Amino acid sequence: MLAAIGVIGSTLAVPVGITRCYPMQSFLNILTAILFGPGWAVLTAFVISLLRNLLGLGTIMAFPGSLFGALLAGLLYKAKPKTLMACLGEVIGTGLIGSVAVFPIAKFVMGKDVAAFAYVVPFLTATIVGSVFAILLIVLLQRTGALGKLRTTLG
Repeated sequence: MLAAIGVIGSTLAVPVGITRCYPMQSFLNILTAILFGPGWAVLTAFVISLLRNLLGLGTIMAFPGSLFGALLAGLLYKAKPKTLMACLGEVIGTGLIGSVAVFPIAKFVMGKDVAAFAYVVPFLTATIVGSVFAILLIVLLQRTGALGKLRTTLG
């Protein structure tokens, strides 16, 4: 279900500089990391990236752009179960590591003439926006008691 939301949400792109940003992916990376852990977060990010590519809604850059963030969000949340830790992992993983990891793909596979750090600002923008949305939803779920019920149901 989260993968379906991610694919549909990928149509909500925000143009930033040389690329389109998808805050929904960061939002879902954090949510999945908190609810299911790092393995499921990475798997969900991979499925979303794959489906987006198969449906022509994304590029191959979606893979490193989402997988690092999902992994670090899950690992940092597992180490210290705080929403901000998952957000920090997402920002570092997608905004910094993922944005630099897409450079060789953009330059050598896609033939784009870009600098090594060309995607840092757009990726950071998307991941910060997605992180803010995730924090808002998690706080809302905690205040209503729904997060605990979700964990009981899913766990």
